Parts: sequence; structure tokens; C-alpha cells
Amino acid sequence: MVETEKWLTIIGIEEDGFAGLSSLAIEKIHQADVIFGGKRHLAMMDNVAVRKIEWAQPFSESMIEIKANAGKNVVVLASGDPQWFGVGSTLARHFSAEIMENIPARSSFSLAAAKLNWSLAKVQTLTLHGRPFANLARFVAPNARLLVLSNNGETPKMIVDYLLRQGFGQSKIWVMEHLGGEKERIRQNAAAEFDLDDIADLNIVAIDCIGAAQSNWHSLAPGLPDEAFCHDGQLTKSVVRAATLAALKPYSGAMLWDVGAGCGSIGIEWMRAAPNARAIAVEPNATRCRLIEKNAANLGVPGLQIVSASAPGCLHELARPDAIFIGGGLTQNEMFETCWQALPVGGILVANGVTLESDTCLFALHEKYGGTLRRISVEQVAPMGKFRGWQQAKPVTQWRVVKLDDTK
Repeated sequence: MVETEKWLTIIGIEEDGFAGLSSLAIEKIHQADVIFGGKRHLAMMDNVAVRKIEWAQPFSESMIEIKANAGKNVVVLASGDPQWFGVGSTLARHFSAEIMENIPARSSFSLAAAKLNWSLAKVQTLTLHGRPFANLARFVAPNARLLVLSNNGETPKMIVDYLLRQGFGQSKIWVMEHLGGEKERIRQNAAAEFDLDDIADLNIVAIDCIGAAQSNWHSLAPGLPDEAFCHDGQLTKSVVRAATLAALKPYSGAMLWDVGAGCGSIGIEWMRAAPNARAIAVEPNATRCRLIEKNAANLGVPGLQIVSASAPGCLHELARPDAIFIGGGLTQNEMFETCWQALPVGGILVANGVTLESDTCLFALHEKYGGTLRRISVEQVAPMGKFRGWQQAKPVTQWRVVKLDDTK
């Protein structure tokens, strides 16, 4: 049965508090039986005679308490636009859209872009509030403009230190505190000359990225240089990796299983290639799992899930994939069958192999299931005595197949 009565209202609130709310938002607050929110937002409701509940720790307990008030007039207060890195997206995972009403205010990003006269459509927005700082690494590149919601007053200095390490010291930095309120303050500095202190916890950092000739950054296009990864030799090399990512076709929100992940390069590049793409790296070697974790952080995708276990046994417990990459050399029927059964109709499976045994397996699977079978050969210049010549890497056999139905 689908609920149709809207009893949960999410209200965005700005720095000017109750005075800046719309008439609809004020009406909903006065009709409320209970109001949920952070300490700062609830303090703005001192003149409202209604039960107020501050967010619990852990936050998941608040979701339980909201559910306990189902059917009452429940209001949730949030900063700016609750659906933009706010509590709105969390609530959407717990409650149906049919029972929720959203009344957003201006987001911090909108306010910041307006102050700088930046086109918000051409700016990358991200939050470090309660999120790993490593997320920043994915977006720093020449000519990029970033708006970053800080975790606290220390975040701007952390951002500057990162920019300096990466060779982006010429970048322009704006620290924007309490936007839209009486305490609003905007200060600008170059990263290399940054000397701002006494920064409020509530701040957003604007970055106009300017890189030096030797700045360290990576494109979001697949096929990162091999030296971008820490590895012990178990690495899908750059050219083959680019071809593999093209075969896998990353897309927004999709889940990849990277089975036999090595140093995690395929899963990492999958997540970098599409917004909100997810990946699980399956690797039994504990040392390599630590390399995967380090690489994921360095390249801006700390959300990569790492499973330190042997496939196919561990695969039954994983979230269902939209695509699967088998990179350890497919020689077991059990491995393929487990992956194939997990894959939904329309899902893609790509397997690479370099041995005769894996070739034999891939030939047989291609004969039975179809798909595309190709051989990837790469040559690079290498010293030959006093001269140079072409040196061929081990050819890679790649099989790609789309699951068209569940009958096979």
C-alpha cells in the first residue's frame, strides 16, 4: 500500500533563521507536532512552542525516532537546500517520496557562486563535511573551479596544504563564512600566500585552480599513467586499462565488481569515470588490499569498498553488480558461473587473460555465450644496446559479453 498523506516536511533554513523563512515554511513549523534538527537550527526556533528533538548520535537513531512519529506533523530543519549534500538525501533512503514535502532555501553553493559571479553550472561542488578529505583529490585540475563545503574551521588550511603539495600554489582561494547572515565574511588569498586564521566552522571554500607546469594532477579519462598507482607488479597497464574501462562502460550510480583487483586500478578508474559510480575490489592478498586503500585515497575515491577474501566464495555476500571485471586470469568454471549468475540482464562482464590456460577458457566461453573476443598488444620503446627498439609487452586476450537473458 502506498502512503499518500505527506506528514514529513523538510525545511531549508539560512543564516538569518526564522526571519528568512517563506510563509509556507512558517505555516508548516506552526502546524508541527515535533521538530527535528541540529542544535544551531533548533535554537532559531526558541519562540516556537513545539517539541524539539536534536539529532542523535549515531545519526541512524534519529531515523528510528522519526519513524516512531509517523503520521504526526513532523518537521526536519536543515541548512540551505536539504537535497544538496544535506539530510534530504538521507531521509530519502528511509522514507518514500509520497510522504515527504521539501521546502528548500538557497544553498551555500548558490550563495557562494553569486558572490563570486561564477556560473554554478560550470563549477564542481563537493562537501568535506563528515566525508573523507581524500574526495578532494579527484577534482583538482588546471582551470577547475571548485566550491567546497568545509568540515570545520581547519578545513581551508588542509585544502591549501594539499594544493601546495600538488603544485597548485598559484590557485586563488576564497574562504566564505556564515554566508547570508549577519556574521558573513569573505576573505581571498593565493594558496601560496595563505595566512587566514580564526576561521568559523561554518564556511565554504572557493578554489580557482591554477597549476604550475609540473603540477601533479590526473585526468578523469581512463588510462591513468602506471606510476599513479602504488603496486607490486600486479597492475593492469595503462593502455590495456583504458581499453578495459571502455569495454566496461562506467555510468552514473553503477556497481562494479573488480575480481582479482591487484592494486585496485580498474575499480578506482571506474569510480573516477562516472558520477556516483560504485565499486567493490575483491583481493585475497592483504598487502595488496593496503595498496588498494592507499591508491583509492590518493586518487580521490576513498569510498571504494575492499573485500579481502578469495573469489568466488566471497561473491555471494556482495551487493549485486551492474558490471564485472575478472582480471586475475579466468580459468575456473565456478568463478565464471558465480559471476554470471550475479549479473543482471543488461550487465557487462569483461575478462582479461595472458596465459594459454586463460585463453582456452575465454575461447570456450566466447563460443558458448558470444560477445567480443580481442587481442591487445602494446609495444614501447626500450634500450637495445647503444640504440633503441620496440619492446612488446605480453599480449592480453580480452573477452567482453553482455548478458541478454537469464536462460543461459
